[in-house]
Amino acid sequence: MSDSQLRAGEIKSVLLAEIEGFEEALHSEEVGEVLEVKDGVARIYGLTKAMANEMLEITSSESGERITALALNLEEDNIGAVVMGDWEGLHEGDEVRRTGRVLDVPVGDGYLGRVVNPLGEAVDGGAAIETSARRQIDVVAPGIVKRQPVKEPLQTGIKAIDAMIPIGRGQRELIIGDRQTGKTAIAIDAILNQKDTDVICIYCAVGQRAGMVAGVVETFRHHGAMDYTIVVTANASDPAPMQYIAPYAATALAEHFMWQGKHTLVIYDDLSKQAQAYRQLSLVLRRPPGREAYPGDVFYLHSRLLERAAKLSDELGGGSLTALPIIETQAGDVSAYIPTNVISITDGQIYLEPDLFNSGVRPAVNVGISVSRVGGAAQVKAMKKVAGRLRLDLAQFRAMETFAQFASDLDAATQQQLARGQRTVEVLKQPQYQPVPVERQIVAIYAVTNGYLDDLDVEDVRKWERGFLEFVESRYDDVLIGLRQEGQLTEDIEGRLRECIEEYNQVFAAEAETAMAGAA
Repeated sequence: MSDSQLRAGEIKSVLLAEIEGFEEALHSEEVGEVLEVKDGVARIYGLTKAMANEMLEITSSESGERITALALNLEEDNIGAVVMGDWEGLHEGDEVRRTGRVLDVPVGDGYLGRVVNPLGEAVDGGAAIETSARRQIDVVAPGIVKRQPVKEPLQTGIKAIDAMIPIGRGQRELIIGDRQTGKTAIAIDAILNQKDTDVICIYCAVGQRAGMVAGVVETFRHHGAMDYTIVVTANASDPAPMQYIAPYAATALAEHFMWQGKHTLVIYDDLSKQAQAYRQLSLVLRRPPGREAYPGDVFYLHSRLLERAAKLSDELGGGSLTALPIIETQAGDVSAYIPTNVISITDGQIYLEPDLFNSGVRPAVNVGISVSRVGGAAQVKAMKKVAGRLRLDLAQFRAMETFAQFASDLDAATQQQLARGQRTVEVLKQPQYQPVPVERQIVAIYAVTNGYLDDLDVEDVRKWERGFLEFVESRYDDVLIGLRQEGQLTEDIEGRLRECIEEYNQVFAAEAETAMAGAA
């Protein structure tokens, strides 16, 4: 038999095998088309099986570019989808395909140190982020069985907060106040203070100026905070749908780490602008407006987001997601619609007062209406002991200060209380970007609450505090080490601390006398 006949036989057998194994497969795909596009919303016809919050792909007939849209309104004969990119390049008749995926974002360790948009795309000019895992941005929050009570402290490094309004891991604490009262500054300090801890931070900027976000990122880089921080940004110039989904995308990134047993802190700056973006979308989608023209489900917008903050049970790894949402008030009106909604959802609020801010008290925390409902259980025992009466004393001082303006003669006890209150306010003042470790906070607050600064002039308190903390660190570092390791103010540590304060008071008085003699 010739070689050519052999090869022909082989080819024939291969072809027969292929024919026998052939199965006719039909590939069907649902394809829709754009009916109209206006104000960032596309009306789409023909996708009868689309899901709520499903990602759709619209192919622009003009450029051939594929643009993602989010199906929000599922109506009888069409879909109202918000376009996540440039909608002006889309036209009637453009082809739309389903992706079969509810809106999700890529997640992973590769995002640490990066600035991304709500779709997980890098916007910092760096390389594309390689990751294989994805998470849906809008998921059901962990149930009661999957959680445990808040019991571990999350230190912000801000004396007024860690002493009087403590925050625990897994808590939701609202930062609320007028514009330019230091809300973002508190959030940034909280992130900077996590530098040597195991907390991963996510800063979500919604509707902010691009220049402001660039400044925040530069601050993080300058202080080495980008190593453990992700910045998710939807600027004021971005479409409303991007501003609407940004907090959900940031939470999905945080949940990836939380379910690995890690601790995360998410700052939402700010949810007022997210609510405004959602109002804009809802009105364009022709949903019925309610109070202040917000849609009826604007409470659910924030409740389902903030409910995802949790401290998971030990069986699930013990990870946590702590949320610090920011809300901007108008002329101090905390009883407006969105502020009251978020106050009722969160576990407490830090209220920043413009009058305090303008009078030089920074951070401008109003302790009278600020509260932490669950953080007390997580507070360091030494701080709880030292700052136990601080909050009440300060609130009484504010009330008495107002009264004292109209009273001519005050009794000695009232004068003494006013004097101590003034010195307490000075100790609680703090420069921006300088978070204070909790053990240093404890020794400073102990000194003022126990009357060791009563004889000092008010203007010398800040100078005394700076010198005292240096003195403790150089001569009595065992006090700081003991507080850091034990977390309790034992009799031995308290005795050493008293000794330290008394010794430094003598040093400070001698320095003051020398300075006065030199000036004379």
